[in-house]
Amino acid sequence: MDDSRPPELDSDASDMPGLGLDLPPAAAPSALAGQAYRVLARKYRPQTFAELIGQDAMVQTLGNAIRRERLAHAFLMTGVRGVGKTSTARLIAKALNCIGPDGKGGPTIAPCGVCEPCIAIAEGRHIDIIEMDAASHTGIDDVREITEAVRYAAVSARYKMYIIDEAHMLSKQAWNGLLKTLEEPPPHVKFLFATTEVNKVPITVLSRCQRFDLKRIPSELLASHFAEICVKESVEAEPDALAMIADAAEGSVRDGLSILDQAIAHSDLGADAVAEGGASVRAEQVRSMLGLSDRGAMRRLFAHLIAGDADAMLADLDMQHSLGVDPLSVMRGLLAMVHAITLHKSAGRVRTVHGEEDRAALADWAGKLGHASLHRLWQLLLKGHDEIESAPVPREACEMALLRALYAATMPDPGTLARRLADTPAAPAAAPAPAASEPQPVPHAPTEESPPWDAAPAAPSNATPDVSAPAAPRTIAGLVDMLDNANKWLIAAQVKSDMRLIELGEDRLIYQSATGRDDYVPLLREALADITGRRWQVERGEGDGLPTLAEEERRAEAAMRDEILNHPLVKATQAAFPDAEIDWTAAEISPHGDETLPTRSAKA
Repeated sequence: MDDSRPPELDSDASDMPGLGLDLPPAAAPSALAGQAYRVLARKYRPQTFAELIGQDAMVQTLGNAIRRERLAHAFLMTGVRGVGKTSTARLIAKALNCIGPDGKGGPTIAPCGVCEPCIAIAEGRHIDIIEMDAASHTGIDDVREITEAVRYAAVSARYKMYIIDEAHMLSKQAWNGLLKTLEEPPPHVKFLFATTEVNKVPITVLSRCQRFDLKRIPSELLASHFAEICVKESVEAEPDALAMIADAAEGSVRDGLSILDQAIAHSDLGADAVAEGGASVRAEQVRSMLGLSDRGAMRRLFAHLIAGDADAMLADLDMQHSLGVDPLSVMRGLLAMVHAITLHKSAGRVRTVHGEEDRAALADWAGKLGHASLHRLWQLLLKGHDEIESAPVPREACEMALLRALYAATMPDPGTLARRLADTPAAPAAAPAPAASEPQPVPHAPTEESPPWDAAPAAPSNATPDVSAPAAPRTIAGLVDMLDNANKWLIAAQVKSDMRLIELGEDRLIYQSATGRDDYVPLLREALADITGRRWQVERGEGDGLPTLAEEERRAEAAMRDEILNHPLVKATQAAFPDAEIDWTAAEISPHGDETLPTRSAKA
């Protein structure tokens, strides 16, 4: 083998800046600087339980377990992505192996972070803290290595700990191979599992672990957390921008920090910001980056929608389209608006991430719109959202859905329409029919100039009106009879025992529930529509209603019994036969107050 080398390779590398690569000399420092940067999601990973936000219940449980020396041998953390499952597992490992700054400390919920075990665990290099990615180590052979290694004591830590991430990816054979060791591990071993799909973990494993369900982080808490990070990063951020990022994160800290990282990179750098190395994150830029619609534009669009101004609404929709806003995003914004108004109207709740303009608009609309209109609008927009998702041209589907909601939003609800019809004076009586000798007018025949769907309505005839639909009941007893006659016996029985009538009008029924269980009401609406051929408004009202039919029958029965007992003949019989008892099962007691007596004699 020839050991001779070209003379250029024997020279000092410093004399050859590019080492044969076509790179300028300044390229290397830039590359190193790029490699040195850590994304926010890694840089601000919690190092103590105090930095773990939104999981107070779990931290309290672990703290009490450590203080009382009631530590489980296996822990399972589950929850959506980015809420701190793996970070919690590492914090538990740090808390159980911390020795304190003086080297004499024990397990603590507040690890010092300066001792050798804490530093080594934080850097991921501790020999006794073994992390395994179950997504790439799924088989029985990987688990067999664990079961063989648990027999040996920890090298330098108090506990040997196995952190198994994405645990739901382990195969069935791997779980079975781990079961016995997981149930009775050596005292120096702890298992920590993290998974997003706990339903895929065998129940035999769940029963051997102490389970912690990590919660989604509320948007308000996420926005506050991001604001603190922006201060540490010397970044100015508008509150509305952070609120949009928190909403887009959907409860995930990692997702939110990734979006915040992108927003900082997307933000403008002013002269002052460049000098300080910072940036300015503005709501308009975040909205453009995420493809969201401006909340002010959403308010204007919603105002045009409920006002029935189709031209203005379509113009605003065209503007949103020209700005690149996705039609689905527009529909989600309107759905969020309806949801916020309904919450404000029902419970006075307003999300804190909304600005003052939003709060004022929500309060105004909550005072003007009724519950029925809001729920109808929600259903129309939700149906439009589903149509946009499957439509070949989403923009056109969005326009059609909003136009449908616009015209439906301006229509009165069925109850209001029924009351208006009831208040309308009756039409004058029809003129008498002409004599047979008089010439009859020729009926209007549609021509090409007047198509059938545009023809004038036919004149009223003397034909017998259709009386197939029953008349609307005026009492709750009539309503029950109508349901019974239509073979709706079960619904009739529920109405009879539960419904306290407040108002019964033309296709309108307002009630109070005697039992609190009025889940039959949707079936009642459907039954009334089938019987009468008209839509009914059936809803709970305020105030006390009339007694239910069942309550009236019980009162009438009690009154009738008192009347029977006070009857002179009954009193005389009881005086003559003190031990006699009335057989009420043989008595015909009318709930309508008819005067009756037992049909059979009293039995001694």
